[in-house]
Amino acid sequence: MIYYDICSFQPMEIYVDDEAKLTLHGLVQHYIKLKEEEKNRKLNDLLDALDFNQVVIFVKSVSRAAELDKLLVECNFPSICIHSGMSQEERLKRYKGFKEGHTRILVATDLVGRGIDIERVNIVINYDMPDSADTYLHRVGRAGRFGTKGLAITFVSCSTDVDVLNNVQSRFEVDIKQLPEQIDTSTYMPS
Repeated sequence: MIYYDICSFQPMEIYVDDEAKLTLHGLVQHYIKLKEEEKNRKLNDLLDALDFNQVVIFVKSVSRAAELDKLLVECNFPSICIHSGMSQEERLKRYKGFKEGHTRILVATDLVGRGIDIERVNIVINYDMPDSADTYLHRVGRAGRFGTKGLAITFVSCSTDVDVLNNVQSRFEVDIKQLPEQIDTSTYMPS
């Protein structure tokens, strides 16, 4: 299967082991079960505790992206957001700045769930669960690219989220475990 990078239009190959299963080599995947009102605190704790080069945090709406980005900046996290409510010129400017490493945290809608390739991204957080297994796969595939390691963490806060997570696990034949208290940095950070 051939996809194209949205900025350079360079082709890249994605290897599919079989039609039902896509293997994301080097990507560690976990979930956290929590209430909706606990998400901000947990995200703050994760960003404080985890080692990362760059992080992409996916949310479900434009307003949510803007609000979460504002909250992160207020908490002194170097964050920007990209969503469909911005002009194409502004989105490309922010994407370029993130790709060049000017900020370490990107809050985004599914607009950037496909087609972005940023070598330094080693963590993806699904702040909001995507609607489908395919979207989940594209989102978490932003981490651990170019043969590097990565970590995907998904917040699960309702029965619909559980259904999507179960669908992901059965469809892609992967066992996504609850995030442990301690996670070995060597499993998701490049050496």
